[in-house]
Amino acid sequence: MTDDAPSKDAPDAERIAKRLARAGVASRREAERMIEAGRVKVNGKKIDSPALNVVGEDKIEVDGEVLAEAERTRLWRYYKPTGLVTSNKDEQGRKTVFDMLPTDLPRVMSVGRLDLNSEGLLLLTNDGELKRKLELPTTGWLRRYRVRAHGRPNEKMLAPLKRGITVDGERFKPMQVEIERQQGANVWLTIGLREGKNREIRRALESLGMTVSRLIRLSYGPFQLGDMKEGAVEEIKGKILRDQLGGLLPGASAPKEPKGEAQKTRQKPGAAKPRPRSGGPGKSQPRTRR
Repeated sequence: MTDDAPSKDAPDAERIAKRLARAGVASRREAERMIEAGRVKVNGKKIDSPALNVVGEDKIEVDGEVLAEAERTRLWRYYKPTGLVTSNKDEQGRKTVFDMLPTDLPRVMSVGRLDLNSEGLLLLTNDGELKRKLELPTTGWLRRYRVRAHGRPNEKMLAPLKRGITVDGERFKPMQVEIERQQGANVWLTIGLREGKNREIRRALESLGMTVSRLIRLSYGPFQLGDMKEGAVEEIKGKILRDQLGGLLPGASAPKEPKGEAQKTRQKPGAAKPRPRSGGPGKSQPRTRR
C-alpha cells in the first residue's frame, strides 16, 4: 500500500485489525479500538478506521513502534496456580498470570480465563486471531473440571445442571456432571461445559446449596492438563497443533472436529480409571477421553 489500499484479492491482503491480532498486539476488537484512537500508522500515515487492507510489505507502526513480522502460530499449555489474575494488569495490584511466566516466552495471550481462585489448564498463544477462534461459542469445545465442593449431592440434586439452569437471571447451558466420590463432608465432581461464563460452575453449585472449595480445569477441547506441575509451561508441538486444530489455524479453510487428546496425555485403551486423590490433578486424576 503506497498510494492506494491493496486489493482484497491480493494473495496476502488482510484487514489491519486482523494483522495486529495475528501479531499478538491485541485481540481484533482491541486492535480496532487502538486504530480508532489514532495509535496506528500504515506507511507513515495515521489511520482511524479498521476498514483497511494491508499486505506484507506495508510498514505498520503501533504507538510509534514498528510492528514486527508475525511469527508462526504457537500454543502453550500452562498450569495456572491459584492466586493469579488472568489479565495483563490488575487494578488492585495483584499478581497476574503474565507476571509469573518464563521471561523467554514471546508476548502471549490467554485463551479464555480462569478466575483468581481457580487452577489448572490455561492455553496461551502468540496469535490473537487463534485466540479469538478458540474462544468463540461456535467452536463448542468441551472444558472439563475437577471440583471439590461442600455438600452431599445425589443424582436427583444435580439433575438441574444436566438440563440447564438459570442463576440470577442468567441461563447456563446443560453441563456434564459426574460424582467421583464423597469424602466426608466434601464431594469431588467432574464437570464439563462448553460456554465457560463468569464463575459459572461456582454459581451453579451455590444455587444448589453447595460451596466450591477447589476448582481445577483438566482440559480445554483436545488439550489436557495431564501430569503438569503448578506453574509449568509446555509448548504444544507444531505437528500436534496442526493435527488438533486443523481449519481453526489462521489461514486454514474450514475447521475440523477436535481429534481427541493431545500433547502427552493419551490414556492407554483399557487402562483402569485411577482413584482421585484429594491432593489435586496429578497422576491419580482421571483423564477422560471424549
